[in-house]
Amino acid sequence: MTRLSRLTSKCLKAAGIGFASLFIALPAMAQSSNPSIAEIAGSNDSFDVLTALLNHAGWLGAFDGSNGKEFTVFAPTDDAFGRLPAGTIESLFQPENRETLYSVLAYHVVGGSVTSDQLSPGALPTKHGGQPLEVSLGQQVTINDATVSTADIVASNGVIHIVDAVLIPQQ
Repeated sequence: MTRLSRLTSKCLKAAGIGFASLFIALPAMAQSSNPSIAEIAGSNDSFDVLTALLNHAGWLGAFDGSNGKEFTVFAPTDDAFGRLPAGTIESLFQPENRETLYSVLAYHVVGGSVTSDQLSPGALPTKHGGQPLEVSLGQQVTINDATVSTADIVASNGVIHIVDAVLIPQQ
């Protein structure tokens, strides 16, 4: 078992979540032929930490497509979470850090479905409501200091862009 998989398992246990409950919490596929953002994240082994954090925050249902809203999620992989300083992920599961958890998660979410061809250089407002993301276009698309490694994973309720770093809002 790798350090990251042990960490993910510890985080899920700390939150009182088993892998099976993550999938039980996901609704049946939406009417669309595409799965929802929640279904994509929940079925991809690269998003175990993100899915656990969304579930712990009580936000997984917001991305299941049942509310009729579309989102763009800049989704950090488990490897991206693994590069955070030791103890950061575990601290996000602590009750006293709930507002920090909400802030970090909301900073990865944009209202509406924004595909890569719709991105433009400059500020991009997020559900965080404070500091916007900074989009740079060139040979690679970057969001703040994170590189988009995979763009335009189309879901029934929006789009996911995989990023190689966790986006942290300035305090």
